[in-house]
Amino acid sequence: MIKRKYDIAEFIKPQKVLVIFGPRRVGKTTLLNDFLSRTTLKFKLDSGDNIQIQQVLSSQDFKQILDYAAGYDLIAIDEAQQIPNIGMGLKILVDQMPNLIVIATGSSAFDLSGAIGEPLTGRKTTLVLYPLAQLELLNHYNAFELKLILEDFLIYGSYPEVVTAQASRDKIALLEELVNSYLLKDILKLDRIKGAKLLMDLLKLLAFQIGAQVSLNELSTQLRIDVKTVGRYLDIFEKAFVIKRIGGFSRNLRSEVVSKAKYYFLDNGIRNAVISQFNSIDNRNDIGQLWENFLVTERLKKCAYHDLYGSFYFWRTYAGQELDWVEEREGRLLGYEFKWSENKRRKQPKDWLKNYGNAEFQTINRKNYAEFIL
Repeated sequence: MIKRKYDIAEFIKPQKVLVIFGPRRVGKTTLLNDFLSRTTLKFKLDSGDNIQIQQVLSSQDFKQILDYAAGYDLIAIDEAQQIPNIGMGLKILVDQMPNLIVIATGSSAFDLSGAIGEPLTGRKTTLVLYPLAQLELLNHYNAFELKLILEDFLIYGSYPEVVTAQASRDKIALLEELVNSYLLKDILKLDRIKGAKLLMDLLKLLAFQIGAQVSLNELSTQLRIDVKTVGRYLDIFEKAFVIKRIGGFSRNLRSEVVSKAKYYFLDNGIRNAVISQFNSIDNRNDIGQLWENFLVTERLKKCAYHDLYGSFYFWRTYAGQELDWVEEREGRLLGYEFKWSENKRRKQPKDWLKNYGNAEFQTINRKNYAEFIL
């Protein structure tokens, strides 16, 4: 089993619910079961798919809920987003049983976070589990070996089942199943969603615009739906861990573009499955997009797992000067340009140097990318 960066034992504490979010099939249940197999605490593990558990924890009946947890040190609920008003049920447990430890996992951030957000204010610790990070794979490979199989991550991504599959055909089959069976499963349950085809068409448009500034007006014209609906769908995709929105950086200078955003997929394999393109990098014209998407998502994982708190942007002027990635952290500005070629280095844009003289700048390519993401 590939060891994950998070160790649940480090985050559990009485009177706090540990909430573990993440896309479907990234290993939340495996992470939970691994912890439970090692703990000395007396625990009860249930699933939010169980109708009886749904009835108990959504009842808001103090006696019924407390009887359910009586005699246990730890209650763990997998797929907790399936339980109506789960936040109130968990609140009753941690308020009325102060020594009880509670863990809840969920795949639908827009659902679970909405259900638990207000009831558990000040009573929860939140972790986001991503597809496998390169830094997690260091437990099985060294940096040199990871570089040798870089193409696999660019094409097939980092979902655990995909990484451990041996044959390319098996990786492709798993990704197609993820997209067709899991990707839209929770989203399609929402009201006012017009159907899977429209959602997939929107994802395909985004997949071809990795690294480019996206116009919601253009998307609405191509899809023949209104701009507000496009914006709502994009927000849902982000909350469902499909994409990540990055806005433009500015210090309110008129020359800087901030009206548009960039969208990245949280996994390269999902992006390629959406457009059914799994050919090798030697036979593609989108290697720059694959490289940029890979670096962005791996950087997000590194920052999350190493507690590197900050804000993320791209930077562009109306004159065409740009940086692919900007981080604002602890009073520092860090600017990066992503290049696939090992020998390609770019000079710092003049306006970046002029307007932000104390900011740092670096080109990230195949020669030096390890330090950026590991």
